[in-house]
Amino acid sequence: MSDPTPILRAAALSKTYLSGDKTLGVLSGVDVAVASGESVSIRGESGSGKSTLLNLLAGLDRPDAGELFWGGEAAHRLTLGELTARRGRFLGMVFQAYYLIPEIDSVANVLMAARLLGGVGNAERARAAALLQRVGLGERGHHLPSQLSGGERQRVAVARALMNRPQVILADEPTGNLDERTGDEVISLLLEVCAEEKTALVLVTHNPAHAARTARKFSLHNGVLGVVA
Repeated sequence: MSDPTPILRAAALSKTYLSGDKTLGVLSGVDVAVASGESVSIRGESGSGKSTLLNLLAGLDRPDAGELFWGGEAAHRLTLGELTARRGRFLGMVFQAYYLIPEIDSVANVLMAARLLGGVGNAERARAAALLQRVGLGERGHHLPSQLSGGERQRVAVARALMNRPQVILADEPTGNLDERTGDEVISLLLEVCAEEKTALVLVTHNPAHAARTARKFSLHNGVLGVVA
């Protein structure tokens, strides 16, 4: 990696869940480091622990063991309030289900990321408009999510994830609700805009063609993360 200090690093992450009287191991000693501006994919079948790993990397869940570093900061030592405040500036997230607010238009959905950090001014409005233009929705800014196609909704979600200039984008099966052609377009968009913004991308996917497009590739099987040559 070009940067000696990874922008995102996980060391020996492990996670188990209780199911009745049984303990189920989901992740076991996962190590991963992502450089600033780098694209990384994590591929695995359903139930392999991909979403659990992404939730741990996002600080949305706590590991049973291991360490997590955001830009060199020990995120695993932060309080819940500190994690929440730091996450809004450090991370952007794109989900399979879009999670757009149905009652507000595309611009307002993109601006919601900035509102969560405290306020919206002219600079934020200009950035939201520019991001929508960049993702091909410059003329759809005042459309509600219900007036957009699935691919257009995901493009709004990508713009929202980039709104606060995060250092890392975590994308959890972002094409899962899309047809093949539209999914390919969304992956191309993610890779292109993250490169332009110099934002690292961690793409979780079950799609081998999408995984193959990132700079580095990992596979997750039975809770163990391995490098794909």
